[in-house]
Amino acid sequence: MSLPPKNLLPCILGFVLAFATVAWAPVAAAALPKVRVENIRRVVATEGVHNAFTDLIRWKGKYWLAFRSSTIGHVVNSQSAAVIMCSDDTKTWKEAYRFSVKERDTRDPHFMVLGDKLFVYSGTAHVGKEEKRYTDWNAHLGYATWTTDGTTWATPQALEGTYGHYVWRAASYGGKGYLCARRWHAHNAVPDRDFTTMEAALLESDDGLHWRFVSFLQETQGNETALLFQPDGELIAYSRAGLKGSGSSVLSRSKPPYEKWTRQELDVYTGGPVLAHWGKRIVMGGRDKVGDSYRTGFNWVEGTKVIPFIQLPSGGDNSYPGFVQLDDGRALISWYSSHEKGADGKPLSAIYLAELAIEK
Repeated sequence: MSLPPKNLLPCILGFVLAFATVAWAPVAAAALPKVRVENIRRVVATEGVHNAFTDLIRWKGKYWLAFRSSTIGHVVNSQSAAVIMCSDDTKTWKEAYRFSVKERDTRDPHFMVLGDKLFVYSGTAHVGKEEKRYTDWNAHLGYATWTTDGTTWATPQALEGTYGHYVWRAASYGGKGYLCARRWHAHNAVPDRDFTTMEAALLESDDGLHWRFVSFLQETQGNETALLFQPDGELIAYSRAGLKGSGSSVLSRSKPPYEKWTRQELDVYTGGPVLAHWGKRIVMGGRDKVGDSYRTGFNWVEGTKVIPFIQLPSGGDNSYPGFVQLDDGRALISWYSSHEKGADGKPLSAIYLAELAIEK
């Protein structure tokens, strides 16, 4: 077979290379937008009080902020309370409700809307009258309060099917609620706290109060997991730790009925994650490791990649953000941090709010 004329070879070669580029190169994602932080403000800051672990939601035309508050600090204690605040404009906030559970540590309040009810869930460790300073996972129990009007709140109720589980973030889809619930394998006590035997289970409920097991989000190194439903029902989960422990995280996906998962381990660390939609994109926020310290930041989730786009003023004890989309170009966020000091010179564990704006 004869070769084409030499003067045609460059043209043919150029055509082949162009075709190869179109046919085989990965499809380039659209340029990620730049984001700026605006209107940073402290919402809650009281000397001697540990305020932490936030969540945000917009419901019935109002904004709702939840966090844990304790006069004893970060440690497990029965003096802690879940605080729920409300605002019409995100600027002026008032307390709507707060609750504690007797002889239990009330921690990590999270919102979920199911039907006409706004639920607030809390994982609670049993500390007893002796005020134990350790976490007995087998004695954990989920609690919830709820409202239908934002004014009258139900007395906190223990959640059936959650004993021995530490409940965390919640989400709803198709008339059902879903919870991340951590537990020791087979509910066995593990004195040496071997987290390779910790599981993160996905629980399901029809009414938000009675829960049943669906599948494992993680069968080992189970940790705090954020949940996000796609419009087609796909469930995306982002877990704080992976098989490498705190040196990695896991991005997982599942289709209904959420019994089988595909998992991607990521070589990044994110503490206290949140997942949310912002326009057509997905964002993930949490505590990122920056050098030898930790900062609260937000990231784009693009396929199996996590791409940082903003770091917030934060330091020391910090993270556990909340996120509410205001529109395709703006969002309201919450987080807590102890990077500032009070009049007594000691770090303030304070609750912060800010807006994120996509630059045009």
